[in-house]
Amino acid sequence: MEKLTIQEEEAMLSIWHLDGGFIREILDNLKDKDMPYTTLASTIRNLEKKGYVKAVKYANAKRYETILDVEEYKGKFMNSFVGDYFKNSYKNMVSFFVKEEKLSEQELEEIMKMIKNNKS
Repeated sequence: MEKLTIQEEEAMLSIWHLDGGFIREILDNLKDKDMPYTTLASTIRNLEKKGYVKAVKYANAKRYETILDVEEYKGKFMNSFVGDYFKNSYKNMVSFFVKEEKLSEQELEEIMKMIKNNKS
């Protein structure tokens, strides 16, 4: 599955939030309220070509529904991200965030509890 551009990802976040929608609805839900309608329409056509959404015809309009849910996308994105930037090592990723002071000791303890609870 192809990676999404920033614009495509923003559109997908809006579509996931709405659980599908017409272009006007998706546009109204976007954070970037300045995006032109035609730009969003082109972006959504790209998402359709990439296999992220499908168009369902309603009279003269198309409603776009997701093919890939947000959790599946997160999983694919994180696997790709960790592979590209951390040599497929989640340990390296976590240590990076610790060094950058993005994770506190308390948060690490919470993560350890989550890991222990999932194993039992």
